[in-house]
Amino acid sequence: MLFNSFEFLAFFILVTSLYFILPHSFRWWMLLLASCYFYMAFVPVYILILGFTIVIDYFAGLLIERNNGKRRKFFLVISILANVGILAVFKYYNFLNENISFLLTNLGTTNPIPYLTILLPIGLSFHTFQAMSYTIEVYRGTQKAERNIGIYALYVMYYPQLVAGPIERPQNVLYQFYKKQHFDYERVVSGLILMVWGLFKKVVIADRLALFVNPVYSNPDQHIGISIITSTFYFAIQIYCDFSGYTDIAIGASKVMGIDLMENFKQPYLSTNISEFWTRWHISLSTWFKDYLYIPLGGNRGTKLRWYFNLFIVFMVSGIWHGASWNFVVWGALHGLFLIIYNQFGKKVSFGRFGNFFLTISCVCFAWIFFRAPDFQTSIKLISKLFVGWDIFFKEFINGFHVIKYFLVGNLLSEFILSIILILFLLTIEVLQRKVGSLRERLRTLPFVARWFCYYAAIGIILFLGVYEESSFIYFQF
Repeated sequence: MLFNSFEFLAFFILVTSLYFILPHSFRWWMLLLASCYFYMAFVPVYILILGFTIVIDYFAGLLIERNNGKRRKFFLVISILANVGILAVFKYYNFLNENISFLLTNLGTTNPIPYLTILLPIGLSFHTFQAMSYTIEVYRGTQKAERNIGIYALYVMYYPQLVAGPIERPQNVLYQFYKKQHFDYERVVSGLILMVWGLFKKVVIADRLALFVNPVYSNPDQHIGISIITSTFYFAIQIYCDFSGYTDIAIGASKVMGIDLMENFKQPYLSTNISEFWTRWHISLSTWFKDYLYIPLGGNRGTKLRWYFNLFIVFMVSGIWHGASWNFVVWGALHGLFLIIYNQFGKKVSFGRFGNFFLTISCVCFAWIFFRAPDFQTSIKLISKLFVGWDIFFKEFINGFHVIKYFLVGNLLSEFILSIILILFLLTIEVLQRKVGSLRERLRTLPFVARWFCYYAAIGIILFLGVYEESSFIYFQF
């Protein structure tokens, strides 16, 4: 069930209405059943995988809390192995098998290990990491083991953030399922505004930019450098609007019911260095890796070489978390390398605020090539063509030819102009958000007529300019 579908609209209205109609003691039951239905709308049988990990982690949490010393660690390891094992089978088995086959073929033999013809359960990486954070926090003593298995199951399966986050921590969410929430008009309106903004970013901006990105990345041989650079920049905006749009809808839908989820994006493309970018992009994942991998590895303690090693390992793991492909490994490695270079030289060398901003965005966009390309070979082909055709482009430009064709990529001029307007509008909102704070809260202070005019205008723009193909969110594949 996609957030950008009429099916979800009906689901959201029904679930939210029931949430406030039902007595408090029945609400978590209803939310759990609704979350099960939401997940089963994709591939019903995979609910059994979720159920298996929920049971393992629930009892692991209890056993960790009741024991001491090595026994505590033993039950933590069992929980982590169960979660990572499922992730390895469904997400990485065939990837590892392909690489084994490649090595054996070069050694003159064949790989006897069979491939698995299985679909990746949707959102597996997200709810696996959320489940792991629970047992780790219980082991650390910062979270008490949850006695109610239904409440714990809801923590893992809570529908707004089940498929693509934010990746929550138990101490941030579990207690909220016990709180009795009353209907709060101001809170409901604030949540709905955030949902509308998220939907706008997804169906009006992200899905429209995909019309320019997909033709280039699916057929790079037909395009020159200027087209590749343009489509890569468009993809940077597309993935941001797609992913942050999902997050806004998730946080907004939860906020309507009075349950607060963590912020996941904070104007990342206004960053002036790569370190700042990673404090603003996919915050729930970057802080997860910081708390559960980077710091246990030693963080920035010890020698500088050890610090850089820790950074690089974390981003390599982050890359493979995103997908079982060498493209994602390279994407993660690049960001690790960028951070190492920044920490070594960036704090000593400055190109001015705009120069630093341009360099940061250029590095991020370059890495996005590996993230978006379907395979490693296509990534290399796209990079090799970045500087191809510029002589033709400038010659035609000087001679007065219509070089706009290199930007259109088969689309109408009106679509291109609209895409530029939408990007400028998005960046304007981002800058204002950075300078004056939440525009959502300021909108609610406007006079009644002006406020409702903005509401209806936003809905009208979404209905009129939205691309309605019910395209999946990019991060659903992870």
